[in-house]
Amino acid sequence: MQGGADLIEPDWPAPPGVRAAFTLRTGGVSAPPFDSFNCAAHVGDAPEAVARNRALLRERLGLPGEPAWLEQVHGCTAVTLEAGAVSGPADAAVTGAPGRICVVQVADCLPVLLAARDGSVVGAAHAGWRGLAGGVLESAVRALGAEPAEVLAWLGPAIGPGHFEVGAEVRAAFLAADPAAEPAFAPNARGRWQCDLYCLARQRLAALGVERVYGGGWCTYADAARFFSYRRDGRCGRMAALIWRS
Repeated sequence: MQGGADLIEPDWPAPPGVRAAFTLRTGGVSAPPFDSFNCAAHVGDAPEAVARNRALLRERLGLPGEPAWLEQVHGCTAVTLEAGAVSGPADAAVTGAPGRICVVQVADCLPVLLAARDGSVVGAAHAGWRGLAGGVLESAVRALGAEPAEVLAWLGPAIGPGHFEVGAEVRAAFLAADPAAEPAFAPNARGRWQCDLYCLARQRLAALGVERVYGGGWCTYADAARFFSYRRDGRCGRMAALIWRS
């Protein structure tokens, strides 16, 4: 479901008290090539613009505090948010604390939001191909602590298979762990492969026992008006996927 002009609200049966959102690239103050709602402090954007965009984010969503911005490294570490700042690199965060905000930043990688059906715990994972292959979704679901059958997942905007070309080594990394991943890779005329992150994420979640999966189907590369795309533009901003308990 589309939220405000500059946000997507996940279309999923979120439990009472669980809120989530995904930012678009529009509606902020950053100058090109970060135009305009860049929320990332690590991409070379002016610090004052990032600070203003983050303030706008808090205002528009009525956030209860500052999101727990992670030092993302395309790994598989999941942290549990408690009081205070997050230290060290991580690519997923979970929390059962009301008012603590899980967030991941993306510009082609797949953001995955998670929630226990009873609303007791929520999480967010940054799942590019390296994170998916390394087990970031497994780490996030394990950290969540809920029975996988009682977990809801939402797949946010990511690069679509029509534009995500990878080499044979990427396909091999997935097939070595699970031969059933083969349908996520289609050969192209250049002797390489078109990779479907959404398919891979659904397979990984299903293997964990997470069957209630929503979202998917966007392509950040193809929709330059709404989404940043690192593969399309190189130097660019980042969008944010957030989830929290009110």
